[in-house]
Amino acid sequence: MPELPEVAAIADFVDGRTAGLPIRRLDIASLSVLKTADPPYTALTGRLVESVGRVGKYLIIRTIPGPQADPEPVINLVIHLSRAGWLRWSEDLSPTPLRPGGKSPIALRVHCGIPSATGGEGFDVTEAGTQKRLAVWIVRDLTEVERIATLGPDVLALDRDEFAEILAGTGARIKNVLTDQRVLAGIGNAYSDEILHTAKLSPFATAKTLTGEQIDTLYEAMRDVLTDAIGRLEGQGVAKLKSEKRTGLKVHARTGLPCPVCGDTIGEVAFSDRSFQYCPTCQTGGKVLADRRMSRLLK
Repeated sequence: MPELPEVAAIADFVDGRTAGLPIRRLDIASLSVLKTADPPYTALTGRLVESVGRVGKYLIIRTIPGPQADPEPVINLVIHLSRAGWLRWSEDLSPTPLRPGGKSPIALRVHCGIPSATGGEGFDVTEAGTQKRLAVWIVRDLTEVERIATLGPDVLALDRDEFAEILAGTGARIKNVLTDQRVLAGIGNAYSDEILHTAKLSPFATAKTLTGEQIDTLYEAMRDVLTDAIGRLEGQGVAKLKSEKRTGLKVHARTGLPCPVCGDTIGEVAFSDRSFQYCPTCQTGGKVLADRRMSRLLK
């Protein structure tokens, strides 16, 4: 799943190629991904891309009127890539309209920038697998997207005291706090594993019971892991972001491999449709956490 660093890198990549240029056309191949009807997706035709950024893990393409476009001051194209979505840039997109209902992984095609004799620049938004969770909104104001309106603060915008106040107000496990977008926006399963490993905290630690020293360590780990990832991804082409993310992971998706810090075997806690990884020596005092499908903790 693309998280804050990947979405930031995608936004930077697309912004550098489209800002100030028009959107020529949108093609919708999967009608289920489009969650709004007003404005219609056709309203983006001819509008200029003012900027491309992010809010949490949401990609925001902000458009303003072009010479012959909808006069609405601002229309935003909002994309949430969810678990299996991705963006694929092309210098020469086919001009042939997409056919809704096909078997292609392409859900949305955005023709933008400079046209050519055979097509032109733009990008596809794709989704792999059978669980279709990718979502697209076209809105005048971002608060019209309920998921954005209910987001917690961006994790990189918090100072240490604000972070501590959030932790003190919940009895949830710290893994859940870090990944709950209503509490903190931007972190998903992979980077929460990396942050907790760096901070040497159990995923099952209770947020409000952390000591001041543990909060300091967790806050610094959160900022360090995310800013390091952003730095590594900066300037990378979209096609390379997934592999670059994997090379920077120390524990996530490395079940059974040695911990790069202590050498212990990295463990896994598996749920019905996802899992997370941790190091017993670094994080849980040597205790092995049980598969959560067994609903207990090994002693």
